[in-house]
Amino acid sequence: MPADRFIPFRKQDIVEMCRKELPNSNDSDSFKQFSDLLSSYIHFDYHSVLESLKNNYAPFDPNADTRLLNALSDEEKRQCQQSFASNFANVLNAANYEKITEQDLQDALTEESLFKVRLEVEFEDFEQVVFYRRGESQKRETLRSFFGLRKQLIEFTNYDRVAVFITLKDASHFSKKNKAPVGFEPGSTIIKLFQNVPKADLEMLFPNSEVRMRRIDKILIGASAAVGGSVVLATKLGPTLLLLAALFGFWLGLKDTPVQLTKQHLLTIGMGFGVLGGFIFKEWSKFKNRKIKFMKALSDSLYFKNLDNNAGVFHTLIDSAEEEDVKEALLAYTFLLKNPAGLNAAELDKTIETWFEQTHKCTLDFEIEDALDKLERMELVNKNVNFTKDTVSGEYQATFVAKPLKEAKQQLDKKWDNIFSYNIDVTPQF
Repeated sequence: MPADRFIPFRKQDIVEMCRKELPNSNDSDSFKQFSDLLSSYIHFDYHSVLESLKNNYAPFDPNADTRLLNALSDEEKRQCQQSFASNFANVLNAANYEKITEQDLQDALTEESLFKVRLEVEFEDFEQVVFYRRGESQKRETLRSFFGLRKQLIEFTNYDRVAVFITLKDASHFSKKNKAPVGFEPGSTIIKLFQNVPKADLEMLFPNSEVRMRRIDKILIGASAAVGGSVVLATKLGPTLLLLAALFGFWLGLKDTPVQLTKQHLLTIGMGFGVLGGFIFKEWSKFKNRKIKFMKALSDSLYFKNLDNNAGVFHTLIDSAEEEDVKEALLAYTFLLKNPAGLNAAELDKTIETWFEQTHKCTLDFEIEDALDKLERMELVNKNVNFTKDTVSGEYQATFVAKPLKEAKQQLDKKWDNIFSYNIDVTPQF
């Protein structure tokens, strides 16, 4: 299983971990100030991204409690949707989420669910379906069956976080089907965030998934109905069937002896049909109750797995993307400080990944390119144009050298002061 890009430590923990790695222990407080400045600057960077997501999602938000000032044309809606999808994908990538492939979704539909239910999804109802996940691991769980007498240990792939992005087709599609989506507006965009989702159960995250009986459930109910029906036929319906056979035989001319229907005979026929109706209702109730049981198991699972919905999802993801960016930048800067002569990208990447593995027993795929890109944009490192030969790959790469901590703080403070550069008219008023 490939290593995950996600750094499984809180931002505050990464700050403390980096402070312990500083070459000069007296710089601990200064590094804390640097971390606060860096976090604030990156937080402001994401503010414009959040506003763009909110504005572009507004026309499709199924939970909106505000009115649009002007009605949007179909072309404007399409542009909003495209812009939102692009920004949303960028935020997910910054938060170190991976896109779930079409093959993974197809595997989920064919694999047996851990909840012992079979779900069907009508994919033709969707204009766009995209799933993202973060944190992939192998887990084991013991499943019980036959009233707990049978135990089966299974191993499955689990996703720590799953983000769902689904756009429903417009109203014309559902009018042709004569079936409206339950709980959702046609043409709306649904965004959801879940936790601890087994790969085999991804289909339960679709908004139109419906519970269907598995083959084993149909066999069990059918066998029960066959046995029960035989007993009812032999004990309860025998006299009624004999009487009806004689009556129909006389009507069809198969028998010459007329059948006299007395009140007792009518009572027997009525009781027979009553028993038959009661049996059919009982078996139908078994089927419905078993389906309700499956639906309850599904809804209970989703209740505890659901983390956020619609607009709340990208608020959560923005916060997660900010944290990942800050953690990556802090780690890269810290380990460049520890190596005053500088490191190239491959050497720095290996240094950080080895440190995580040896010091914190954590295997991950550090996003070195993103980290260095952020440090370069904020002008916190110097890039040595004299290329050096990488000891790992043997290729020639640029060397990065961290600016001293005091200079780095001054650089961030300067950028913060110049975020808004308005020309203020200071002409005196007379």
